[in-house]
Amino acid sequence: MLQIKKIAVALLIGFAGMSSLTASAETTTAPTITSANAEFVYKYLLGEIAGQRGDVSLASQLFLDLAKQTRNPRLAERAARTAAYANQLGIALQAATLWAELDPNSLEAQQASSELLIASGNLKQAKPHIQKLLAKEETRANGFLHLNSLLANQKDKNEVLTAISEFAAPYPKLPEARFAVAQAAWFADKPDITKKELATADKLRPGWEVSAQMQGQVLLKESPEKAISFYQNFLKNNPKANDVRMAYAKLLVNQKRHAEAKPEFVKLVESSNGSPEISAVVGLLSFESQDYLMADKYFQQSISGGFKDPAQLYIYLGRSAERQKLDKKALEWYDKISPGASYLEGRFSAANVIARTKNVDAAIKMLDEVDNLMPEQQMLVIQTEASMLSQVKRHQESFDLLDKAASTWPNSAELIYDHALAAERVGKLDVMEVELRKVIKMKPDFSAAYNALSYSFADRNIKLAEAKTLVETALKLQPNDHYMLDTLGWVHYRLGNLALAAESLRKAYEIQADPEIAAHLGEVLWQQGLQEEAKKIWAGALKAFPENDVLVATTKKFNS
Repeated sequence: MLQIKKIAVALLIGFAGMSSLTASAETTTAPTITSANAEFVYKYLLGEIAGQRGDVSLASQLFLDLAKQTRNPRLAERAARTAAYANQLGIALQAATLWAELDPNSLEAQQASSELLIASGNLKQAKPHIQKLLAKEETRANGFLHLNSLLANQKDKNEVLTAISEFAAPYPKLPEARFAVAQAAWFADKPDITKKELATADKLRPGWEVSAQMQGQVLLKESPEKAISFYQNFLKNNPKANDVRMAYAKLLVNQKRHAEAKPEFVKLVESSNGSPEISAVVGLLSFESQDYLMADKYFQQSISGGFKDPAQLYIYLGRSAERQKLDKKALEWYDKISPGASYLEGRFSAANVIARTKNVDAAIKMLDEVDNLMPEQQMLVIQTEASMLSQVKRHQESFDLLDKAASTWPNSAELIYDHALAAERVGKLDVMEVELRKVIKMKPDFSAAYNALSYSFADRNIKLAEAKTLVETALKLQPNDHYMLDTLGWVHYRLGNLALAAESLRKAYEIQADPEIAAHLGEVLWQQGLQEEAKKIWAGALKAFPENDVLVATTKKFNS
């Protein structure tokens, strides 16, 4: 009771200044409470107590009611923040709109009301608030740069382009305004407008890295060579443009032009004055370039420089050591990871090394000894152990482990999916079908479940009409996935559509030269009378994957 009295006294003192706050606000509605009367004190204390007890929804509603009655912007702000914390969008929107009305000079109030109006899908109502934000010269440029992020969830991209064009119209000489229109046009699939606005931005601010990075993205869609040429010319004239140099280096790595990327890494590190963040990124790019010695150098340099998440770099150093066949060194890196966000990932990586260099039982024993795991983490450990058992063809043990876990975590779609595949490996096809249908019902966008059930039907040459529907659904959810294209090809093969089967399988094999896709493609080509092409595909796949069961069985069937 003593604490409540102290709060009430503080309220009475603070309320004395309320009249000046309300008088300065541009309002049309007069306050119904103008002093710290009993009603005000009661509601305020009730809101405070509700907040302390965790009922933030009630607290936000009480503060909003008081804000409406007193016309006090601080109470409106309190209501908006409390409602946002409680994830009460409706109350937060009312409070933020009132806050912006009562304190029109508050940049924070305008921003909050804009974001909440946009989140509610009301771009039209948000426009005046956004225009007020952009009217302030000191925040205008930054506001335009973040405008597209603010409107990112709006579905009608043409409407967004129209709105941003209107916002930018009063500022034709502001490069950030032109850039915002260029971004909006890009998202609305209007590349001609994008190019025009970027060209204008470049004239207004030559050598601007933000604009240059986007120009590189636009050109990359046309061709990698155009983007590379642009970056080279830009960096020739702007050698200190490190953000552009980073984009250029990443593109070179993606294009597997590693020799050209390497000197760009060195320049980035040299110009960053030993920044641990830059060293880490360069280490990652070197890792992707398969230059593991350089990757190790920059990862360790980043750690020595005080990189904020060394555990993640220890994982990359471990993977680098594995790629160099330095398994003992890899385990040393993984063992450096202390309990925390990356700890379990490090244990999984170490377990894979132990399974490969010793045996699966030793790896499982190590994982079983990891303590203080949350239920979700325990489930991940079981899934990892089951996968290890499956890899060494101990399918029954893998199934038994997952069968028990599925009863412990019946609502995990990912675990039930693994259980279904394990059931298939031990011949429990009825269990597999029931579990996959359960996954699809639990998580209708789980594309892999549709694909797995479709492939099982096609492989057994049953329920082919449903198999076709299932895999087509999977491909709608995840277009151009090579495994799903493989399944579609296999379904068409079973249906006797050899031309469609070959088309899907060729596309899948172009995306990923997987041995099982090679086996299926070769079989379809053989049936089309293209035996020499089939043999060539099988020979190439066998050279890379000599122990793949499906590939070996298929080639024996047709070459015997």
